[in-house]
Amino acid sequence: MPHTIDNVNQSTDDVLDLIHTVMHQVRSQQYRILRDGPHDITHMDSRVLGYFGRHPGATQSDLAAFSGRDKAQLARLVKGLRDRGLLRATPDETDRRNVRLDLTEAGRTIQDTLRQQAALVGEKAVAGFSEDERAQLALLLRRLQSNLDA
Repeated sequence: MPHTIDNVNQSTDDVLDLIHTVMHQVRSQQYRILRDGPHDITHMDSRVLGYFGRHPGATQSDLAAFSGRDKAQLARLVKGLRDRGLLRATPDETDRRNVRLDLTEAGRTIQDTLRQQAALVGEKAVAGFSEDERAQLALLLRRLQSNLDA
């Protein structure tokens, strides 16, 4: 069938809709793991822990810039995680107004568990894919991300 503008737009809509559907399925399975797991962790808690696990010593402002989330919402999340002993705050040595955050041992343990569970969901998602197919999918998604970043 020849490509017309309508066919291309429909195809683009289908691709974006499929990406949305797949992410919804992934989040749903991750939510189920969090809900049924031994830790009282919400999806956003896990995202915040994941961020500071990957960026130890980052600030709450760094998290806000990275996530694009509301600063007040993030402040409540960070405070809750600090109160529960999952995040540790250290004053910035060069600017005492800034607080550097990193995972406590308990936070690291939970983050490690969450990362293992996410890996299981990821493996389920690409079950039956060859290494070449996985690499091609990652390449295409990175190109899609790059197009949207431009």
